[in-house]
Amino acid sequence: MRIKRRHWASVAAPAALALLAVTGCDSTSDAGAKPAATPSPTPVARVCAQPAAGPAKAPAGAVTVDPEVVGDLAAKTRSNPPNTTFWLRPGKHRLDPDRYAQVIPKEGNRYLGAPGAVLDGRKKNQYAFGGSARHVTIGHLTVQRFVAPPDEGVVNHDSADGWVIEHATIQDNSGAGLMAGAHQQVRASCLRGNGQYGMNAYKGGGRISGLVVEGNEIVGNNTDDWERRREGCGCTGGIKFWAVDGADVRGNWVHDNRGTGLWADTNNNDFRIENNVLEDNDGAALIYETSYNAVIRGNTIRRNNWVEGRRQAERGDNFPFATVYLSESGGEPRIKARTDKIEIYRNVLENNWSGITLWENADRFCNSPANTSSGDCTLLVKDTDRCAEPAIAKAPLYADCRWKTQRVDIHDNRFVLDKSVVKCAAKCDRMAVLANYGTYPDWSPYQGERVSEAITRKQHNRWHDNVYVGPWTFVAHDPSQVLDFGRWQATPYRQDAGSTLRARDGG
Repeated sequence: MRIKRRHWASVAAPAALALLAVTGCDSTSDAGAKPAATPSPTPVARVCAQPAAGPAKAPAGAVTVDPEVVGDLAAKTRSNPPNTTFWLRPGKHRLDPDRYAQVIPKEGNRYLGAPGAVLDGRKKNQYAFGGSARHVTIGHLTVQRFVAPPDEGVVNHDSADGWVIEHATIQDNSGAGLMAGAHQQVRASCLRGNGQYGMNAYKGGGRISGLVVEGNEIVGNNTDDWERRREGCGCTGGIKFWAVDGADVRGNWVHDNRGTGLWADTNNNDFRIENNVLEDNDGAALIYETSYNAVIRGNTIRRNNWVEGRRQAERGDNFPFATVYLSESGGEPRIKARTDKIEIYRNVLENNWSGITLWENADRFCNSPANTSSGDCTLLVKDTDRCAEPAIAKAPLYADCRWKTQRVDIHDNRFVLDKSVVKCAAKCDRMAVLANYGTYPDWSPYQGERVSEAITRKQHNRWHDNVYVGPWTFVAHDPSQVLDFGRWQATPYRQDAGSTLRARDGG
């Protein structure tokens, strides 16, 4: 599996809620502007503390699995036909002590845990469930203490398609608790305290389509702190998505993860991220990177990025390190999806370290040494070798060889900042659209301010009809251009028409 690096520019560094009503404002785009409506609170999926109980008796026709017999689950899986239901009695179930011992389901198998049923890897087994069988269901079962290697997963280790994971608890494992295949559904489950990812949505040699992640609690993952062990690896998160084409991520509680909450990295497309509660993650709540076409709406996003944002600020980094970070990602009508833009609306962002940053690295494109998604090109260019001089300097490759932050529509959100809560004096109050000065390689057609000009003024990125409470500042074009609300709204930037700002801390 490829290891990714975080892609900052060289100029920067290579739940119900009680919402405060907005009354009055210091600045508006015009005298008759109507403030955006306050988005509704988002309910919290408290799954880990209140897991749904599994069947107390074996369902009709089910094969009963005995926790007193080591290896009973794997053995009975081997000896029974496809489409068998297995009922795991209460107690700790164990596999054979060999590190590679695992359950290899057959197509259509169902594994249901009784109340108190646990499959325990005892820090000896690497994987719990693997193989290529489709349409496997795992429900009401706790899977814990497996030791998958980095970037690999414990449940659905081989990214088989059509699996359903529901009312499960996957916790205290090394690597990723769960991998993903096409048309996988993960519902009402607890992904807690895993060493690297709660889920790693990666399928070697192919794209994942039709992924549903709904009503889960994703908490405390990356306990092994991989970003420090492999600095800049980009290899952690509550959930990491790679090359997923079509995902619905809704109604989840993503909190207290070490690093990013949700991170979509490299040629993802057609995401709907809605009605989630994203809070208290050390890094960004959401990163959408080198990807396309998404709707991000109705989320409650609070107290994120305090650790990583503060760390960067204390290092003197002037990059607007954001809580919602779009990096080389935008809407692309030529790629089929349910939307042809990235639309961010009716979210509440409260007391995070900064807000939304739209960013492009001018030196990151197909075949550039700055493209740390090594070997990948945009979804618009099938033959990566075409992105080379002299052809890259002319249409259509000039546009198609570069991931672009474009067609981003940010509206009807509420942004609240109280610096006394965040405990910051500066650099935690920014909304931004910017790029770096292009410098390399020497054959790059994107040198100079071309990308900075494009992302700021020419690529249809727009804020409007938002409500701001607190001392917000705005960054445009490059990190040196720090603006107050009036300059942000005025020519040449013309952002946040119809929006309101009340600058007093926290409203």
